[in-house]
Amino acid sequence: MQEIYSTSNLRGKILETLNQSGLESSCYSKILDYTIDLFHQKGLGIDYYGYHNIIHELEVTYVTLLAAQWQSQQNLITKDDTKYLFVAALFHDYDPQKRVDKPHEPDAVNFVKTDKTLEALLKESDIDPNIISAMILRTTYPWVGENKEKAELLIDHFHSVSDITRDDSSKMEHYNRLGWFLSVSDRIAGYAMGDFSYALEMAKKNAHSLAWHPNLIAIRSVAYFEDLLNNESEMCNQILGALPRTMRKSFMDNVLGFMRLRENEIQNQAAVIYDKVQLVPTIDQITTRQGDEFISALFEIFQELPYPLQFLKASFADSVRDPKTLLNTLRIGNENGPVVGFVKGSSLENYKLRSDIDDPHFGKNDTVFLEPIALKMGYWGLKGGREMRQLFLMQSQSKGYKYLASFALRDVIQERKKRNEKIEFVRQFDPERWDYYRVKL
Repeated sequence: MQEIYSTSNLRGKILETLNQSGLESSCYSKILDYTIDLFHQKGLGIDYYGYHNIIHELEVTYVTLLAAQWQSQQNLITKDDTKYLFVAALFHDYDPQKRVDKPHEPDAVNFVKTDKTLEALLKESDIDPNIISAMILRTTYPWVGENKEKAELLIDHFHSVSDITRDDSSKMEHYNRLGWFLSVSDRIAGYAMGDFSYALEMAKKNAHSLAWHPNLIAIRSVAYFEDLLNNESEMCNQILGALPRTMRKSFMDNVLGFMRLRENEIQNQAAVIYDKVQLVPTIDQITTRQGDEFISALFEIFQELPYPLQFLKASFADSVRDPKTLLNTLRIGNENGPVVGFVKGSSLENYKLRSDIDDPHFGKNDTVFLEPIALKMGYWGLKGGREMRQLFLMQSQSKGYKYLASFALRDVIQERKKRNEKIEFVRQFDPERWDYYRVKL
């Protein structure tokens, strides 16, 4: 199913499904193209390394339409319902402010209610923006507590001002159920579109853009699926049953994949805590670093990093072999055991960082750049990363560097500042909160 991951192919699949559902009018393709343009204009296209980019928005729209198509054959969803699901799916995550990656549904609703171009397109399509707004608000997650209460108040407001639902409780209930249909489709979509490697990459995007520590990926993914399958089983089963068999299988395989990953993490933790298996940071000999097998083992771990954290990917082997590169590995048992992580870095001048980073120490040759710590999935949270970082600091000092620069989660940097480390923010980045910092050695 890899061919549907591009914007153009997803666009084609969506239009094909709309046509099959009896929605052939050009007004729908205009709305679709306008949405795609908006996401690209706001920097939320395929180059945005966050979960809620244009690909996610189109995947949700496609899966929602596929599920609605089967439901319509059972006379559970009408053609009119389908066009509302189509527009609500397209805009449910559109947040022009983008303060954080997680969508702020009221911002999406505000756009739907105030954008003049969209207003004209919805009028041409005979779609009430108040109903769209109510459906978008129903995608609020998690749908509990204060989140739910605030959303329900706004949903009631939009139903009260809509000519379709005003004073008609049955229609209100119907569109609320469509909103629930969209909400669950949203959470199923990406995980039904590919294999576990694709699902894990999505989870890493989500973790990176929400500033989660990597050791939370499996824990929170399992909790996410448990909640979906247990607490929303009625709608989840309804949507999965409406999707093609290949998508149903992909979704369930991915759920099991995250559960196996979490089980592996627990086994590793047990081995370290109870069986006292040691994780040993090791400075490898330069002769070891020349070997293809060693480089291949490191590169496999390197590729597990989120894409924005993969520095010097094209010259990875050369950088490992270069004697000027500082590198240490994390091994199981002893210094000759299997490699499960590594850190490496070199003079700041050897790196091309983001264009909006203006480091005044660049060109002074007094700063070492520490690339993001790389650990195999299943070994995060066992303190091996911290020990490698400390060893790297010692290596840097021995080479005469005065400063160390790198990237880390904002909360991590702030905690280190509280411990009176000589660390400072150089440049902060939102929404991902993965910031560039400097440490005086």
